[in-house]
Amino acid sequence: MTLLRLTWVQPEDLLPHELHQAKEDGRDAKRIAARWRAAGGPETPRSTGASPTPAPPALRALAIRLLDELAELPCPLADREPTDLAAIRSATPTWPEGARGHSPARESGGKAPSQPPTPPVQGPGRSPEGVQGRSPAQGPGPEAPSQPPTPGVQGAEPPLGGLGAKPPGTPPPTSTHPHPRRVSGRGGEGRTNALHAAWLGRAAGCLLGKPVEKLPLTGIREIGRATANWPLHTWFTATGLPAELATTYPWNRRSAPTSLAENIDGMPEDDDLNYPLLGLLLLQRHGPAFTTTDVARLWLDELPAGRTFTAERIAYRNLLDGIEPPHTATHRNPFREWIGAAIRADVHGWTNPGDPAAAAEQAHRDAVLTHTANGVYGAMFTAAAISLAATGAYDVHGCLDGGLAVIPPRSRLAEAVRLGIRLAREEADFDTVVDHLHTALGAYHWVHSIPNAALLAAALTHADGDFSGSICRAVSGGWDTDSNGATAGSLAGLLAGHPDALPARWTAPLKNRLATTVADFDGTGFDTLAELTARLTSPFTPQEVRSA
Repeated sequence: MTLLRLTWVQPEDLLPHELHQAKEDGRDAKRIAARWRAAGGPETPRSTGASPTPAPPALRALAIRLLDELAELPCPLADREPTDLAAIRSATPTWPEGARGHSPARESGGKAPSQPPTPPVQGPGRSPEGVQGRSPAQGPGPEAPSQPPTPGVQGAEPPLGGLGAKPPGTPPPTSTHPHPRRVSGRGGEGRTNALHAAWLGRAAGCLLGKPVEKLPLTGIREIGRATANWPLHTWFTATGLPAELATTYPWNRRSAPTSLAENIDGMPEDDDLNYPLLGLLLLQRHGPAFTTTDVARLWLDELPAGRTFTAERIAYRNLLDGIEPPHTATHRNPFREWIGAAIRADVHGWTNPGDPAAAAEQAHRDAVLTHTANGVYGAMFTAAAISLAATGAYDVHGCLDGGLAVIPPRSRLAEAVRLGIRLAREEADFDTVVDHLHTALGAYHWVHSIPNAALLAAALTHADGDFSGSICRAVSGGWDTDSNGATAGSLAGLLAGHPDALPARWTAPLKNRLATTVADFDGTGFDTLAELTARLTSPFTPQEVRSA
């Protein structure tokens, strides 16, 4: 009989990940780790979802007990990395007042800042498509340090000058706006066109990263160079790839048949597209005031369990065990700070143009089904940044600043994002930026929200809003390649504003066709998805804009 080894749920596989999570968030788990080692349990977490053979019953029972004991350990980062929305607002002095009356003070009882900082408009000019250097407007920047500082876990402070403060020597943008001014946003056909570009961008970026997902950075670079595709500028291909490299760095087993250049025939199914589809269903059925319980019910109704991974699979299992949100995110879930919530955030930004507070609040209600702390911040950061990109009034740098404005500035994710932005501003060669990020953040799992948020921010900053440059940099940096490519493509697609503004080499192979097991969306065109999204989009209300 062949054993069924279901990934991301076996207690003996979860325990090493929870021990690693304890190291990251500062809990003292030394005694628990020693008991696990003494019983013969592996302490190093696996990079994939399941060990090859099940643990003996006694070891599995011990893993369950130790997971529960780890959950009881005090976390020294709890105050600076809260999960509760009111506490996040309290820890985030830059929290913006919503344009449509989403008052933090009214909704949570907390005190809302009276004049939230808003990202600047129209920063540096764009670089040529796909070029790995910097635009003339940005300048070369100072030489990057050989060993950039790692975002601190214990007590690191935000940079002097507050959110958006630039490191010494950073060239100023080509234009600044020291005084508040009104901006106009997209409406009608312009909004639908921008959303069409966002859906296409998300699909193209995801598809670009699919064949190299799970590969080490070295392997991605060697494959690209061996096929004359480095710096990365087009789809990966097996044509011309030396057999020894293909053996050393095998493509993602499930993705290669549908995502290599020679195999692409429409957009294949991927969780990075399934979750935006679920987001559409969520808003269609419950509107923007949905609850986390509504998200849970929708998943049970429409999302096959086998299409979930990491934190989402744990939460799904918890729901079936009768555990209710938000405890679904914390019960025996060592993946609660990974990237899963961030890949669900785009819809909340797309449908709240110009209102990063509303976008972040919706993303939070969605995220806490499965995630806590930095896992939630990754979703809020993404939703807020995309909310500003959806207006057509902000450049990519303003969008990223807006994303930072809704997450606690002393959190590890905010520190990592600032690191990614700073390195991208300072260093002309993006491979060098990536090397610094992998040195600083490589101890995290490749699916963790913190390193991936830093890489996403670096890619978008370095590409200066250019679509091809954004998705290629995001994928070429490794880690969660398809998720980072998808989010970069979504935001850069919004900035482009129209599907015709995206290079045909990225959009034509998609054939305006999406494969999925979610509801009745299989085979739907991206133009139709844009129209459906536009119907759910709140009217853009101009806000006062001031530079950070």
